[in-house]
Amino acid sequence: MQEKTLRTLEYNRIIDLLEEEAASEMTRERVRNLTPLTDPERVEEQLAETAEAVSVIVHKGAIPLGSFYDVAGAVNLADKGGVLTQRQLLEILYDLKIAREVKNFLNSDELPAIPILRAMTDVICVFKHIEDEIDRCILSEDEIADSASPALKSIRREKVRKNEMIRAKLNNLMSSASAAGILQDAVITLRQGRYVVPVKQEQKAKFPGIIHDQSQTGATLFIEPQAVVTLNNELRELELEEQKEIARILAELSAMVAEVHKQIANNQNLLVMLDFAFAKGKLAKRMRAEMPTIVPGGALELRKARHPLIDPKQVVPVTIRVGGSGEDDYTELIITGPNTGGKTVTLKTAGLLSLMAQSGLLIPANEGSTVPVYETVFADIGDEQSIQQSLSTFSSHMKNIVGILSEADDRSLVLLDELGAGTDPSEGAALAIAILNELHGRGATTLATTHYTELKKYALSTPGVRNASMEFDVETLSPTYRLVLGIPGKSNAFEISRKLGLSEHLIAYAGTLIDRGEIAFEDVLAKVEADRKKAEEDRDEANRLRLQMQVQKADLDREMARVERKKEQILEKARDEARDILDEAKTVLTESEKELKALEKLNDPEERRKRQIQLRAELKRQKERHAPKMRPPENAEPLRPEDVRIGDYVRILSMDQKGTVLTLPDEKGELKVQVGTLSISVRLSALSKVEGWAPQGDSDAGRHAIRNGRGANTPKPASGGGTKTELNLRSAATEINVIGQPLDDALLNVDKFIDEAIRGGLKQIAIVHGRGAGILRKGIRAELAKNRAVAGFQNAPYNQGGDGCTIVQLK
Repeated sequence: MQEKTLRTLEYNRIIDLLEEEAASEMTRERVRNLTPLTDPERVEEQLAETAEAVSVIVHKGAIPLGSFYDVAGAVNLADKGGVLTQRQLLEILYDLKIAREVKNFLNSDELPAIPILRAMTDVICVFKHIEDEIDRCILSEDEIADSASPALKSIRREKVRKNEMIRAKLNNLMSSASAAGILQDAVITLRQGRYVVPVKQEQKAKFPGIIHDQSQTGATLFIEPQAVVTLNNELRELELEEQKEIARILAELSAMVAEVHKQIANNQNLLVMLDFAFAKGKLAKRMRAEMPTIVPGGALELRKARHPLIDPKQVVPVTIRVGGSGEDDYTELIITGPNTGGKTVTLKTAGLLSLMAQSGLLIPANEGSTVPVYETVFADIGDEQSIQQSLSTFSSHMKNIVGILSEADDRSLVLLDELGAGTDPSEGAALAIAILNELHGRGATTLATTHYTELKKYALSTPGVRNASMEFDVETLSPTYRLVLGIPGKSNAFEISRKLGLSEHLIAYAGTLIDRGEIAFEDVLAKVEADRKKAEEDRDEANRLRLQMQVQKADLDREMARVERKKEQILEKARDEARDILDEAKTVLTESEKELKALEKLNDPEERRKRQIQLRAELKRQKERHAPKMRPPENAEPLRPEDVRIGDYVRILSMDQKGTVLTLPDEKGELKVQVGTLSISVRLSALSKVEGWAPQGDSDAGRHAIRNGRGANTPKPASGGGTKTELNLRSAATEINVIGQPLDDALLNVDKFIDEAIRGGLKQIAIVHGRGAGILRKGIRAELAKNRAVAGFQNAPYNQGGDGCTIVQLK
């Protein structure tokens, strides 16, 4: 690829963006050297590699690379017998850890099929024992751990002991010397690695020892007392032994690295390759890019393509198709339209996305885009007038085109902006047609922009050449930046001038100066454009209606499926309950038969009578226990609001209790009923009328009192206040507390409670299980997830129990 073309299409800016995504300097260097490939198989392989990286990022995130180091020089030195520094060994340790973590990351079962990346991962070598040994021995670039070897630990322990002895000796000497006024300061310091004390110049004769240094003024001498010279010598010997032992440890670690130097160097290369693949993947995700299909010798088709260097919020997608060898294909696309309408951006988009695809980068275009592999890409875009070379705009363009014509062939993509401009229009148009015809004859894929009508006619009359135009909204005097294939564009000069206020007589006069054929041609273009817009509007409306019908059909299908599921759940529940009742009835019947046979054998009348009473009580209990299950789930004769008056007697079906109506139904269909001393809120649908019954002590006066807002048996509140017992049926029946129960008992009680709630028509209940160790919460929620009657569940609000209470939505 020509460097000039890459610069013109701003390929270098894409490289800069890719470089930002790389983790290591080695990868950034590889990115800087990236150029488009011309081998279709290699292009497909690189694109597939990038697509796999995107898949990993979407499913699990980017690989944990960090900024790994270039250790090739260090491992090569180790292989030659050199001893590595602590810093070099720490860098190798870091790279070994990164290699192991990357291998584990990409071998995860959570990831989709990534054969190319897995092939790289399989070759990565893990040396955990070397990691552990370096990590154990080296604490930092400047410090070796005491535990690196027993000898080092012993030497350092002895150094500590010697230091303490020296300091103790010096402290004794300084005590007596300070009293004699010999010392400048009562401090111990170090000079050349040996302990010294500051002695006054004039007192040096009174303090025997070795002079190591003096102050800048010469008033103070730093003397090593004779009494600690031997101890200081011993300490120095220990320090030399320590350095020798550290050198031995580093040599041992270096030898371990040397044994696997080839594998470590190969790991580094693999990390660079993976970093490069994931840099491409991160850039693709950032651009919302897709993988194009590579079609050698096929058409360049970019669907809803977006220029990657334009703000995503402002860029207008364009669909471009050119090239191919089919009967209806065309190798040249002539783009016309007003200035600033997006023609040049369209050319750059086509060229830059082709270069990106051939570099193994996904492109910002919709799925289904296709890209052939071009041997060369040429671009003559922009005004490159050169004052130094005395070249005009036309000359500059023509010089570029001469160079293009000397190399272009059937494996070339040629982008020409404003072809033939900058000179006499008739001559420029004639040259443009000749150039396009030459490129067409060579089979080059060409996109050219122009304002010349002659080129529009050339495209209409030449097989394999197609017109396209940039759409322009005359009403708003602004381009829409949409590329319309198959239709040449208008300059719209008269319409724009009229909108801007130019006199009508001037516009009319200008029209008389244009060739009649030109006017007729422009009128045809205008009519075609109007018809196209009308067809697009009709198509959009048809698509809107079709989508609306699809949505409605989908809603209806979901509703029908929900009804069927609900029906099946009700039937299944009824069948289960019927089987349970039948099984229990059989059990009770068998037990009763045994009891009757036992009664026949009893001779004592009193004992027989007692056993009969017990048997009847058990049968009655069983009957009462199953009565709620046999009750129909819904009121067979529900009341209407107009059927109820205050003071009426009603039965609460879910409780099988009778009471008196205290209030009329509200907008939710709820009213209050007095049952004994309780005032209960209940739905109208859960009530039925009761005839021939009245509460004990009731009277007409009492009923009249109720209808006037006060119960007959309810005393007026005393001046000191009073109490009113009121029960909200829905609230009282929507909560169960299982705190402290064994899990099995709790699950059984919750299951029964859900059944009762469904029969009562409730849509939401609360299960109080507490926090504790979480056994009840986890067990109950696991069963709720499998219960077909449960629509969903979540923690209660913080002020209502939080995670100690589960709110359940019922279907």
